[in-house]
Amino acid sequence: MGAKVTGVDLAPENIHYAKKLAADFGIEDARFIESNVLEIMDTHHEKYDIVYTTEGVLCWLPDLFLWARNIRHLLADDGFLYIMDGHPFFMIWDEDSLPDLVVRYPYFQKTADQDEWIGGYASEPKKAVSYSWMYTAGEIITALSQAGLHIEWFHEFDWLYYQLSAEKQAKDESGNWGYPEHRGRLPYTFSLKATVR
Repeated sequence: MGAKVTGVDLAPENIHYAKKLAADFGIEDARFIESNVLEIMDTHHEKYDIVYTTEGVLCWLPDLFLWARNIRHLLADDGFLYIMDGHPFFMIWDEDSLPDLVVRYPYFQKTADQDEWIGGYASEPKKAVSYSWMYTAGEIITALSQAGLHIEWFHEFDWLYYQLSAEKQAKDESGNWGYPEHRGRLPYTFSLKATVR
């Protein structure tokens, strides 16, 4: 639709396949940079109208405040950030117990959670040590605000963008997943728009 897109990923294999997919689909206005998103402002100085981050990103970042400063570095003065990700409140529950609500990851936990497996909704799980971090909604908003961004809105939704359990979840008319007993009662996903002040 006329946009020129730059994708960023830490893994060289992901960059390789992103370039291959773009070539396969004849997309010429996309480029891909191999970089840690927490370090991109050290080497990349272009400005963008939109920075977009989505679906399972924030929990893998060890420093949310540094991430926010990198986003501000990349944004044009009239640009905006758009986020769509799992709601921090939903991230506290034990995935294996849902729809029963059992806290597995404390909302205010400040240490990294270590797991012996990686993968899941994006690929077949494989044995590898991985770390994830819990961030509250307040920490997300504060990190962006302290980086010089103004929160235009913060929306919350009672659906997930991925399937956790085929037996227990149901799809809604828009193709989003949820637990019927939680509809209209619990936040699963959030979106946020922030602009440069």
